[in-house]
Amino acid sequence: MAPTFWTYLIVCPLVLLAGFVDSVAGGGGVISLPAYLIAGVPVRFAAGTNKLANGCGTALAAVKYAKSGNIFWLAAIPAGVFSLIGSYIGTSIAVFIPENALKILILAALPAVAILLFLSKDFGQKEKPPKGKTATVAIASAIGLAIGCYDGLVGPGTGTFLTLGFSMALGYTLLRSSGCAKIANLASNAASLIVYLSRGYVMFSIGIPAIACSMLGNYLGSRYAIKGGSRRVRYIMFVVLGLLFLKLALNLLGVIDF
Repeated sequence: MAPTFWTYLIVCPLVLLAGFVDSVAGGGGVISLPAYLIAGVPVRFAAGTNKLANGCGTALAAVKYAKSGNIFWLAAIPAGVFSLIGSYIGTSIAVFIPENALKILILAALPAVAILLFLSKDFGQKEKPPKGKTATVAIASAIGLAIGCYDGLVGPGTGTFLTLGFSMALGYTLLRSSGCAKIANLASNAASLIVYLSRGYVMFSIGIPAIACSMLGNYLGSRYAIKGGSRRVRYIMFVVLGLLFLKLALNLLGVIDF
């Protein structure tokens, strides 16, 4: 397809918004991928172009978090490595597990997560005592493997679940957890992008402007999160969980198929 003025008018603002949300609490793909589809981009090209723009935006957000000292590399690196492994495993077994069954389970779990965040006013606000190096690497690897597997099986909300995983299992603040999640997400994005590029499923005519918008959104979002701390991450997380719940519900009802 040849992009028109309306293509850019639809894609660019929504990709910017997605970048902002993604840099704070993850889950920006719930906004950006539909943007391409609404603009008429074919599904595979939408997915590939989305990975290109999101990957560049996530890289910028990761740099911002790293400069502010909100990435704990001992946890982030093994999580990134194992998220790649998990994504491969999840993609491989996706053909054997009914996708709708997984979506129903996640749909049931999302309200529980939202209630936990709502009732636990101090969740992810204060750093808990650090675990030993061996325990940190082992737990971070398990988080990366589990959420990477989810990414391969279902996909939406991976960054959000990574952030929650780091906070729950390692006791990090939501701000630091979001920073660590960026590294794991970046690794997963890079692997997927290589596949899409090799198969020619990236539309650079849309992707290049989308990269600029995604990077701007991620820059603004990471500044917003870093200046506001974990409280702001928590607020945006409620928005992401709501969007993810809506998306999965519409999928199961057959209203949308992406």
